[in-house]
Amino acid sequence: MKIAIVGVCASGKTTLVAGLKAAGYDAYNVAQEHSGIHDFWAKRHPDILVMIDATMPAIHKRRVVYWDESRLEVQHKRLADAKAHADLYIQTDQYNAQQVRDKVINFIQEYRKRKTKGDELS
Repeated sequence: MKIAIVGVCASGKTTLVAGLKAAGYDAYNVAQEHSGIHDFWAKRHPDILVMIDATMPAIHKRRVVYWDESRLEVQHKRLADAKAHADLYIQTDQYNAQQVRDKVINFIQEYRKRKTKGDELS
């Protein structure tokens, strides 16, 4: 099962992908926030699309960035299609990396259960 992770810069994509891979999941980061191609996230046909997000105050707590709210707005525009198609959206400001990873893993496990039940009904 392929799990694509998209989100704004400094939202925790790289950390989340590393955590999911360490837990045995086939997760990868899509640099959608840098692409003008609105459905770039769909190129590898993920089974699950996760979008994580962060506000400027949270981003500034995580790392030093030399850009402002206007760049974040551009990233949100570039991510609009991914957000509209996301199976899971997480605003990460209030969570640490472990909590975000756990939320995604819980979602994946529930997704698999629903998919298995759907396959049994077919």
